Amino acid sequence: MFCTLRFQCARPHHGSEFVSGSKSLIPTRRSSLPPMPSRQICRRSVLSLTRPLHVSSIGELGSSRTSDKKVDDLIKCRVYEADGSEQAAVSDASKRVKIGIYFATWWALNVVFNIYNKKVLNAYPYPWLTSTLSLATGSLIMLISWSLRIAEAPKTDFDFWKTLFPVAVAHTIGHVAATVSMSKVAVSFTHIIKSGEPAFSVLVSRFLLGETFPVGVYFSLLPIIGGCALAAVTELNFNMTGFMGAMISNLAFVFRNIFSKKGMKGKSVSGMNYYACLSMFSLLILTPFAIAVEGPQMWAAGFQKALSEIGPQIVWWMAAQSVFYHLYNQVSYMSLDEISPLTFSIGNTMKRISVIVSSIIIFHTPVQPVNALGAAIAILGTFLYSQAKQ
Repeated sequence: MFCTLRFQCARPHHGSEFVSGSKSLIPTRRSSLPPMPSRQICRRSVLSLTRPLHVSSIGELGSSRTSDKKVDDLIKCRVYEADGSEQAAVSDASKRVKIGIYFATWWALNVVFNIYNKKVLNAYPYPWLTSTLSLATGSLIMLISWSLRIAEAPKTDFDFWKTLFPVAVAHTIGHVAATVSMSKVAVSFTHIIKSGEPAFSVLVSRFLLGETFPVGVYFSLLPIIGGCALAAVTELNFNMTGFMGAMISNLAFVFRNIFSKKGMKGKSVSGMNYYACLSMFSLLILTPFAIAVEGPQMWAAGFQKALSEIGPQIVWWMAAQSVFYHLYNQVSYMSLDEISPLTFSIGNTMKRISVIVSSIIIFHTPVQPVNALGAAIAILGTFLYSQAKQ
């Protein structure tokens, strides 16, 4: 883009002395250039561009031939705008690739976690210990990463941990409740019920926090609630404990998100480190309850039984579910640093679809057409909710 700069002048300019009002555009210095004719002071020059300017030509200003020519009242300078479109295109493309890698990794890790988690719970039905091992493994991974300087340790204070406490309590309840649900019912059924989390979010925000939402948000709850109800009614292996576990998990994670938004305002902790601190705090909260509810004696007896039925691979299954639980959650928090909440919610909806479909295929879960229809309606409602809330 070419443009012409015009400076209206009213007094002599000697050498390279350019003046705009009372401030010099270029520091005054003496040179051998001939004096310019008396004209007007440069009163104003306004230029607003978003890219750097490159000088194309400045005529023959300062040339010895100017004495033989009539100097024009206007000093004309031709410049062009630097073209950064190619660099911007490359940057946008690399960002899209990065987000795509985050999403693919997030979904893949989540699918693997759910598969191994269900394998462990089928052979070793102790959800409280299983939940504890998941948090302990993630905490250990991050402590090693910080000590080896693979990841930079967060700078925290007492206020940080104080605001994190209610988040950790809600996270602990939601994590255990979801694990209890998956120990009683099919993975697909748990995730169908968990797709109703937006309904809990709107209801809690509306009646407890007094927030209001657009009409479209309320209408999007109808397919969510209706789809979940249809899937629950037609579930062949319905279990009340599993159903209530998924519902409690939804409610707990809603409060976790609310506490997290309120407590983390102004905190400069990355998504990866934030989740690491959350895991450690949740581990401290969960451990005494896990010991009280199940206890070492039950764990030891159950492990011996699983070892005799499954073999040494039960150890691999337990390690895999713990590692993949931490990794998929960490990648999800890292992706949240890079994308908008809307994109994240859409990604979360697609994640549930991948988990439901893969678990049905791997575990040969019997699904009736009506059950599949209910799941599809609920997931569609979740997508509409994410669109209407923006």
